[in-house]
Amino acid sequence: MDQLDDILNQDIDPTETREWMDSLDAVIHHDGTERAHFLLERMVDSTRRSGGYLPFDPTTAYVNTIAPANEAKMPGDAAMEWRIRSLIRWNAMAMVVRANRKPGELGGHIASFASSATLYDVGFNHFWRAPSADHPGDLILHQGHSSPGIYARSFLEGRLAEDQLDLFRMEVVGKGRALSSYPHPWLMPDYWQVPTVSMGLGPIQAIYQAQFFKYLEHRGLIPKSDRKIWCFMGDGECDEPESLGAISLAGREGLDNLIFVINCNLQRLDGPVRGNGKIIQELEGSFRGSGWNAIKLVWGSYWDPLLARDSKGVLRKLMMETLDGEYQACKAFGGAYTREHFFGKYPETREMVANLSDDDIWRLNRGGHDPHKVYAAYHAASNTKGMPTVILAKTVKGYGMGAAGESQNPTHQQKKLDEEAVRHFRDRFQIPIADDKLKDVPYYHPGVDSPEVQYMLERRKALGGFLPQRRRKAEAKLKTPELAAFEQITKGTGEREISTTMALVRGINLLLRDKQLGERVVPIVADEARTFGMEGMFRQIGIYAPFGQKYKPQDSDQLLYYREDQKGQVLQQGISEAGGMASWMAAATSYSVSNQAMLPFFIYYSMFGFQRIGDLCWAAGDMRSRGFLVGGTAGRTTLNGEGLQHEDGHSHLMAGAIPNVKSYDPTFSYEVAVVLQDGVRRMMQEQEDIYYYITVMNENYSHPDLPVGSEEGIIKGMYLFKDGGKPKKGEPRVQLLGSGTILREVIAAAELLEKDFGVKSDIWSCPSFIELRRDGFDAERWNRLHPEAEQRVPYVTGLLDGRQGPAIAATDYVREYADQVRAFMPDGMRYTVLGTDGFGRSDTRAHLRDFFEVDRYWIAHAALAALAKDGKMNAKDVSRAIKEYKLDPDRPNPLGQ
Repeated sequence: MDQLDDILNQDIDPTETREWMDSLDAVIHHDGTERAHFLLERMVDSTRRSGGYLPFDPTTAYVNTIAPANEAKMPGDAAMEWRIRSLIRWNAMAMVVRANRKPGELGGHIASFASSATLYDVGFNHFWRAPSADHPGDLILHQGHSSPGIYARSFLEGRLAEDQLDLFRMEVVGKGRALSSYPHPWLMPDYWQVPTVSMGLGPIQAIYQAQFFKYLEHRGLIPKSDRKIWCFMGDGECDEPESLGAISLAGREGLDNLIFVINCNLQRLDGPVRGNGKIIQELEGSFRGSGWNAIKLVWGSYWDPLLARDSKGVLRKLMMETLDGEYQACKAFGGAYTREHFFGKYPETREMVANLSDDDIWRLNRGGHDPHKVYAAYHAASNTKGMPTVILAKTVKGYGMGAAGESQNPTHQQKKLDEEAVRHFRDRFQIPIADDKLKDVPYYHPGVDSPEVQYMLERRKALGGFLPQRRRKAEAKLKTPELAAFEQITKGTGEREISTTMALVRGINLLLRDKQLGERVVPIVADEARTFGMEGMFRQIGIYAPFGQKYKPQDSDQLLYYREDQKGQVLQQGISEAGGMASWMAAATSYSVSNQAMLPFFIYYSMFGFQRIGDLCWAAGDMRSRGFLVGGTAGRTTLNGEGLQHEDGHSHLMAGAIPNVKSYDPTFSYEVAVVLQDGVRRMMQEQEDIYYYITVMNENYSHPDLPVGSEEGIIKGMYLFKDGGKPKKGEPRVQLLGSGTILREVIAAAELLEKDFGVKSDIWSCPSFIELRRDGFDAERWNRLHPEAEQRVPYVTGLLDGRQGPAIAATDYVREYADQVRAFMPDGMRYTVLGTDGFGRSDTRAHLRDFFEVDRYWIAHAALAALAKDGKMNAKDVSRAIKEYKLDPDRPNPLGQ
């Protein structure tokens, strides 16, 4: 390739080259750039048809995409906006510095916002619309480390008080008035909309939010508009797989409502992003290759005269040759260094700056700090049709911090400034604070009636109101169908065998028929609809495709053919659990973002949920998502043929770590129905900020009717499935607990115990050990804090209190899952837990349950062993069970296998 590049770059006939260039210039002058582009494409095509190999270069010259003559002119008062921007910079810096002079090392970041202040300021002043009667509002995903600058703007606008700035990162003592470290809707539910500081999650969320806006428009649920999603991110953040992992979807679907602004300050947390390369060029190639409109905003206006004089292209050549590590050194070491080590490389460029002082050279600005250039880029992006846009804005990390951190490797971590650095910052941005006040780093507000504040308020009024802002509830009042509407899955199946997966799909279909909720149901799959028996929805409600179905599907002659439609309701997101989750989050927050409450179901292999995309699941809780996550073919022994990587034994533990997730592992279809109806009621009708995780299985068996009065217990996590009857005096009795498919093994174990050993059992279905645990610790805490009040009884304690015998719990999950309720067993009740600890295996369900020691024989054996320890049986009974049930006492522990 290097040899080919050398050949292509050699000019064997400069005169002919000049003639071609003159011809091209004439076309541009007379017919415009589009005509010139057309002719060039035709020539390239003709060359390739003749057999010539022309490598594709997805990058352009290292200069601004928009030429000065084509820049849209920025309206407003530029001098006023500079003063406002300076005040915001100061207050953002002061907030972090003041916080870190307190005991406790609160942390914070100065440099990120310092580099991006202009990028935000131009957006707030001229582009970003708030929700209003006239417009649905733009969605802005702020880069998390820049949050101090957003707070500082709100302070000047009068939205935040000075004492709140001093409660930055002090959310415990702040009691609702504090400012969260980063954008967290859970902590500031009227302000932030999207959590973004777990780097990489903002970009993928933005893409799927943009897709969901189009989805709502195409389905007629919201009117079409020019609404935009603006996502801010750092160049270092682009190393996260989620940052660029879905950009091809945005290009493929032509999401022209999406704008990425990548702050290319060339530094990540520890040093240069691409010290040995050029991150802007790399990103341009990635985005252009994925069908995006890429706007490079590299140089500020002070460079325009130099570039205009660059008739031989030497300066452009130098700009392309210089690596990011060198650019950082130029900014860190000043004008004299830049004259020698940058411009001094060629006589032509050295001569260009001969009449400039070192200070003049140092002031040569980068594009992301020039509001006029930023405005031109934003204007072009906002008016681009048919494709998403990325703006690659070159900036300086720690802009304005001077020797304390400007363009230096440790800049990201800078959170403290000494008095001299504060003085430098004040002088550079002309903040009217006296020398004797600098030691306190005071905030500065020019007054409500000042020209600066009035200008800010006028600009926001013209754009619909303040941002950020968040809607807590959708306006529409929705009624949830009663449980009776789910009779199809609350009634038993008789001899007919179905799986809980099938029961859930039937429940979704019942919701699809509901007059109020049907159009709001959003089924989401990651290329596994047929696995979960959902292919009927292809024909019934269609698969969303922004351009419709342009081909005749291979199975068009079948009843359930693969039907794509612009108004389709199913979101088929391909083989991407992260994409499916981000899509679910867009639907699950639509009540807030678009004032349209939607009911999303994301169905996936359970092992590829919380384990694979746990960071997104956590962010979903933070942003108050509402909907159902469904872990299919759940459990470690149910997905019998797939083996170690696919079999899930711990997703409920991960779900339980997220405070507002309700987690259930149902066994029977009626349990699915009760949880489904309760979730729809709480999320859609009551608009609670919770979401549900339900695991379902692919094992078919018959299902009984809904037991009378069991609904409350199902929701709370435990109910009596079968009473063993009134125990006789001295008769051994056990309490058997289970969930999911292993509950059926528990039921079978009870039969073995009675038939072979005369032991009767009370059988308890426990759809949620997570809910039981939360209830137990809530009661325990209340009792500690109210020692003289009537003490509360944990729900599981109350159910088992007075019952005889030890308790045995068995599930298809690791022991920790059922062991969570050990602390709430009644006094004196022995508790034994069986689970599927260890790596998964491929085999039959029966063999797997034996391997993990959770089948009926192992459960019965555990019950007998517990009874023997309680003195109700003896060791010979336990040995007899081992022999009769063919249990190998010397087998290796599955945990270590």
